[in-house]
Amino acid sequence: MRDRIEQLVQHLGQTIVGKEEAIRLVLVALFSGGHALLEDVPGVGKTLLAKSLARSIDGLFQRIQCTPDLLPADVTGTNIWNPRSGEFEFLPGPVFANVLLTDEINRATPRTQSALLEVMEEHQVTIDGKSRPVPHPFFVIATQNPVEYQGTFPLPEAQMDRFTLSFSLGYPTKTEELQMLQRLQQGQKPEALGPCISLAEVQSLQQLCAQVRVEPPLQQYLLDLVRSTREDEEISLGVSPRGTVALHRAVQALAFLEGREYAIPDDVKFLAPYVLSHRIIPAAGRKSRLIVDRLLRSVAVP
Repeated sequence: MRDRIEQLVQHLGQTIVGKEEAIRLVLVALFSGGHALLEDVPGVGKTLLAKSLARSIDGLFQRIQCTPDLLPADVTGTNIWNPRSGEFEFLPGPVFANVLLTDEINRATPRTQSALLEVMEEHQVTIDGKSRPVPHPFFVIATQNPVEYQGTFPLPEAQMDRFTLSFSLGYPTKTEELQMLQRLQQGQKPEALGPCISLAEVQSLQQLCAQVRVEPPLQQYLLDLVRSTREDEEISLGVSPRGTVALHRAVQALAFLEGREYAIPDDVKFLAPYVLSHRIIPAAGRKSRLIVDRLLRSVAVP
């Protein structure tokens, strides 16, 4: 099954130029059963990555363009009255998808943002007292612009904690951008990308990732790293136990993507900045990423 992941990586590379690390990170989030938050400026390929992933796994893609007037019912769906049948019928919202792109999530109001809390954690939505499961696999890719904050609503800690990884794509290099133009000249269209693996294979790969061994000394290292965020003087709010579980699952997924049946300390060290930085609240004037990097240097490696 590991060869299927490599095929998927190469498949996504047909539309996403020069972003191998970003592709692997989003696959770590997918196969660990989590979600991804992309914090980057407009126009660097965030939407293209989400659409390409949905096409590659033959999944249903839905998009929510967040605005201040977006309502929770616009996200989850609602019951509407059918005069013919004389009863209410459920009209599903865009969360009933395999890959959900929540574009500019911080432009939605806190009330609308909260509509995603249940479905991201429990893979179901509850409306009028009735719970409805969303399709499996269910994967959320949310985006936000880290530069423009006018008219936005910062994501609360509970929302940030639902994202397994947070990272940015960054600008392409000159060579990569030239390659993009050459593909455009050759008439290659992202819309022509077809499926590479099936949804059933994605679920099987998620189960295999969960079986990757994380030996007790490595678990202790992971735990020491997380707990150090709760004791550091430069951090106002440390990583929650949900963050501990997210890092553990992400480490398993990365090890599997690298072709191993066991995790190693380098997996933890590589993923920790992406899994932990957005979960902590640093003291005034401090940078989350720099704090995590410092903790990685101070915590003893097994």
